[in-house]
Amino acid sequence: MMRLELQDLTVRRGTRVTVDRASLSAGPGEFIGLIGPNGAGKTSLMRAALGLIAASGSSSLTALPPARRALAAAWLPQTREAAWPVTAEALIRLGRIPHARPDADPAHIEAAMARMGITHLRARPVTELSGGEQARVLIARALAQDTPILMADEPIAGLDPAHQIGAMATFRTLADEGRLVIASLHDLGLAARHCTRLVLMDQGRIAADGPPAKVLTPALLAQVFGVQGYFAETPEGPVFQPLRLTAP
Repeated sequence: MMRLELQDLTVRRGTRVTVDRASLSAGPGEFIGLIGPNGAGKTSLMRAALGLIAASGSSSLTALPPARRALAAAWLPQTREAAWPVTAEALIRLGRIPHARPDADPAHIEAAMARMGITHLRARPVTELSGGEQARVLIARALAQDTPILMADEPIAGLDPAHQIGAMATFRTLADEGRLVIASLHDLGLAARHCTRLVLMDQGRIAADGPPAKVLTPALLAQVFGVQGYFAETPEGPVFQPLRLTAP
């Protein structure tokens, strides 16, 4: 398994700095929830780390040639639109392209469909699936890529509560198996419950980095999100619930 090392990563869009000297070290066994308000720089950070947008600073992934990078990291973007009526199984099979043998690895495709509970959808055209079903198929495509690093941008958006929990449990299982999973998340409750580590971004900078209990503090919640919330450790794991806006 491999690590991700970011050093002073900076992204500029015209005169605006969307990621400001972000440094991060992450390795196998971690499920990192990348949290922060809209426009905090979460998507830009992941895209820059993957070499999908221009950035200064360094990323251990962009140091790899593109073919090697595709074997190291899978990317699940926020935009989920299926334009062609291919079957769900055919779409998931595309995740095997970096391995140059998309038709010779049925076990990875079957395992990805089983993890996401979509085996029954294998023959359905993706254009006929609901938005939530499409989202699960696209997660399965990323899983089929079978990389040591998985980055996902709002992967549970649009899923119903049961499938949100199921997807988060799958990501945590991947981490427990020795992968590195980084996902941008807006549901702080699910982030607290399933992630091993939270990285809080605010105005392009990393404002906090650590276990959920160290990041979801009253001071940081008020400063970055403008909310108050309730955090507790339970036998089932950490629980967090936003409660109200902070006073103006």
